[in-house]
Amino acid sequence: SPPLGVFVCLKCCGVHRTLDPSISKVLSVTLDEWTDEEIDAMVEVGGNSSANSIYEGHFPEGVTKPGPDASHEQRAKSKYELQDFLKPSLKISSTNAKRNTSERANSLPATSSIQMPEGMEGAIGMLKITILQGANLAVRDMLSSDPYVVLTLGEQAQTTVQKSNLNPIWNEELILSVRQDCGPVKLQVFDYDTFSADDIMGEAEIDIQPMLTSALAYGEASMFGDMQIGKWLKSHDNALLEDSTVNIVDGKIKQEVSLQLQNVESGIIYLEVEWIPPPQK
Repeated sequence: SPPLGVFVCLKCCGVHRTLDPSISKVLSVTLDEWTDEEIDAMVEVGGNSSANSIYEGHFPEGVTKPGPDASHEQRAKSKYELQDFLKPSLKISSTNAKRNTSERANSLPATSSIQMPEGMEGAIGMLKITILQGANLAVRDMLSSDPYVVLTLGEQAQTTVQKSNLNPIWNEELILSVRQDCGPVKLQVFDYDTFSADDIMGEAEIDIQPMLTSALAYGEASMFGDMQIGKWLKSHDNALLEDSTVNIVDGKIKQEVSLQLQNVESGIIYLEVEWIPPPQK
């Protein structure tokens, strides 16, 4: 936040984005371009410790600073807008600030009506992964294969079987819950067999950290116009066919992904990932 001269975590970033830009304008240290003036503003403040000596200069008795596990509501009691912890001699009238906060809260869009599926309590959100299609998949029967896709992120979800098709079109949505400190989504393609074990037709991993980092940083996506907010880069140690960007599209955070299946002679899977935040309680 250049106006305040502080670095904020991803959780607090969502709160800062709800503040008036005159109070806190949030920039990403990796995704946004900074002007010389914004960099100078950060330097002049002297870092988080210097800023906290002002904005946390006076804690009323019995009041503690919100910690890493604080809820969104606890973080939203802004020390910057309402100046709750400013030294009394420095505090300015917050009547207008409180009124503006109330007005913004009433104008925010309604939260998603999507319900957290059973067994997903404790998740920080969900991924809706649409398996679009496959291309040039490997032959595992006499002349073709009967492919289906399995996704694993703690629990598993899978598509239907496409009979005798090496270029299947699924367009099927699979839902996975996301918890703190989760790893990549494991994608596997199998050939369905009636009388024997299903044969593997390749696998790949979906790195969801670029999606999570962007989603948590931007908070309520419906407050922003269409734009790119992140990117998963193609490299020698992942299965990407090309760089995969994270975008806000029509108020939703989405990512198109093309994967070259690994440990198999051929095969490509095309899919789309969408972030679904948990419903507010």
